[in-house]
Amino acid sequence: MRRSKMTAAQTNSALAEHINAFRAHFDSVILPMWIGPGFNDVLGLPFESLDAATGRPMPAERYRAMACARQLYVYAEAPGAAAAAHADRLFASLRRLFRDESHGGWRYSIDAAGRPLDETQDLYTHAFIVFACAAYFRRSRNADARKLLLATAETIESRFKAADSLYHAALSPDWSQVLRGPAQNPMMHLTEAYLAAAQVAEPALFAQRLRGLAQAMTQSFLSAPTQCISEAPQGAAGNRIEPGHQFEWLSLVRGAADVFDGLDLAESLPRGVHWARGHGVDAGGVIAALDERGGVLDDTRRIWAQTEYLRVLAVVGDLPALASALGHFRTHFLHAGGWYECLDGSGNVVRADMPSTSPYHLATCLAALPAVV
Repeated sequence: MRRSKMTAAQTNSALAEHINAFRAHFDSVILPMWIGPGFNDVLGLPFESLDAATGRPMPAERYRAMACARQLYVYAEAPGAAAAAHADRLFASLRRLFRDESHGGWRYSIDAAGRPLDETQDLYTHAFIVFACAAYFRRSRNADARKLLLATAETIESRFKAADSLYHAALSPDWSQVLRGPAQNPMMHLTEAYLAAAQVAEPALFAQRLRGLAQAMTQSFLSAPTQCISEAPQGAAGNRIEPGHQFEWLSLVRGAADVFDGLDLAESLPRGVHWARGHGVDAGGVIAALDERGGVLDDTRRIWAQTEYLRVLAVVGDLPALASALGHFRTHFLHAGGWYECLDGSGNVVRADMPSTSPYHLATCLAALPAVV
């Protein structure tokens, strides 16, 4: 996006206005939405998605553990007694409905009646359990959350970790078969989860695991021409680069510079972000996916990628770009009843629902913004 030419005072004023409006929208629209119409009181779970036009729940076919965990994070971080009480209920539902007592680990999803649906052992899901439990423990001091965090982390290390320090993305319910090998996105969220875990338990141990994972990512996923982290290991057919993930990675690594100090990943990520900003951001926002030459593979503008762009601009301190991007974000992705999940390159809405997973991205973005005002 083209930067506006403003004085420092004008930039700070615009930035403060945009951040305050974004936060007010989150507090007054998004948080009440998922306690009220977005919450299934019978199951004690958030609906998977709401209609963006009406705010009513979309027909329920499944409920995912990951979606519950993301909402647990959001309400564990939100202020107020109502948010705290909602986090308590989400934590109880997560344990009751998704814990796989037969095989250990966590089932991926349940059906609309609360019965097990997909019992795949999924790394992405396990990572968000760790992440959410860390946030919930910080808020509640509930010892069960810390115990569950540590137990899930040990399951990840003993079941998902491969010999090359990467982690398989999915295994069969009984752990006997690898269903999907290492992939970028689950391991990025595992990084996020272990960083959160280190704040409440065994920081030296989690730092050791994080450094090993970071080195393995660089060795297997780093695109030499772009210095970006690709979605699949280098050499995989149909590989792609998602600019939003470059922004997300740098925010995570910059937020724990001592953990990643001296590693190749810490050196390559700023260069990858520079490439991603140059090739993957235009007047319409952040592009979904590119090839290594900068060619567009997917021109969709997903809200999560926009929030990660805002977040990284705050982290690196590019305030003029942040003020401009926040203005565009408010105008194009937020509306009085919530948000637009996906736009095309021309700004047309191409997804008419609001998933329960997206408030997590809004929350992590907002958490990075106040320090720059």
